[in-house]
Amino acid sequence: MPTITEIDVNGKIYPIEAGSDRSLLSVLRNDLDLTGSKYGCGEGQCGACTVLIDGTARRACITPMSATVGKKILTIEGLEQDGKLHPLQEAFLEADALQCGYCTPGMIMAGVGLLSKNLNPTPEEIVRSLNGNICRCGTYQRIIAAVMKAAQALREAKP
Repeated sequence: MPTITEIDVNGKIYPIEAGSDRSLLSVLRNDLDLTGSKYGCGEGQCGACTVLIDGTARRACITPMSATVGKKILTIEGLEQDGKLHPLQEAFLEADALQCGYCTPGMIMAGVGLLSKNLNPTPEEIVRSLNGNICRCGTYQRIIAAVMKAAQALREAKP
């Protein structure tokens, strides 16, 4: 039986009528029309649906709604602030780190999760953080370069 609850997505509170076992990805895409998070495998293995929940990268396709109540959810749509892209979004463009773009939102969200905790990651730490986010086009080296570039930009912008 559906229940009405509220979730905090990108700083805005939304009332949602959904069963507690319904996936966060389904609610984001179908109820809130936030389609940046992609449906890939549906099993939490490809990373296309990655969002941040209380600052930690999580797979939205396997996250039940019940696990999100009272938490802050950030999607790719919420990264832009006042018309300005997040430094990692900018770095992806500058490093040409996307081809088909299907994995890009998940890669960026996983990268933002890492950079929120570590502004000086090594390439190995980036690889570990993005482990499980699959890029079928194989742009991994450019993705790592983009995360490194964004880390530098964030360090330089820090007061």
